[in-house]
Amino acid sequence: MNRRQSFKWLLGLSATPWLNTAFAKEGGFPLTKTNKEWAALLPPAAYRVLFEEDTERAGTSPLNAEKRDGTFICAACNQPLFDSSKKYESGTGWPSFWEPLPGGIATKTDFKLIYPRTEYHCSHCGGHQGHVFTDGPQPTGKRYCNNGVALLFVVRGDKLPALRV
Repeated sequence: MNRRQSFKWLLGLSATPWLNTAFAKEGGFPLTKTNKEWAALLPPAAYRVLFEEDTERAGTSPLNAEKRDGTFICAACNQPLFDSSKKYESGTGWPSFWEPLPGGIATKTDFKLIYPRTEYHCSHCGGHQGHVFTDGPQPTGKRYCNNGVALLFVVRGDKLPALRV
């Protein structure tokens, strides 16, 4: 059991992705699969981040150093989430962006650390990506701090993979 799961247990919350339930009450996501189906499709670390809302260790993702021109897509369903032109070095150890692609993400306020934070998920499959903070660069002033294992990178000019169904 990791720290986040332990914290959820202490609060009486399930270690399963309760936000998917919260989003489902608001209309759900276009792509839905069971946790067992997602676990069979994804590497274990990606599954834990995307569907158990784990967090990868800072500085461990090769995507943090990715400098090529291209598109960052959801590792679960292939939906485009961020253009590389909106990526910047935040110094946090996670890939950071100052603006998502239109319609790519859904946000929700979470209180997992007692104080409110804005959590964001892929708007197609509901996979947890990271959190939005207000200490980013202009023009938005936002920092979309993303777990690298929740993303894949496609170099500009290469064909984007089809959305998972």
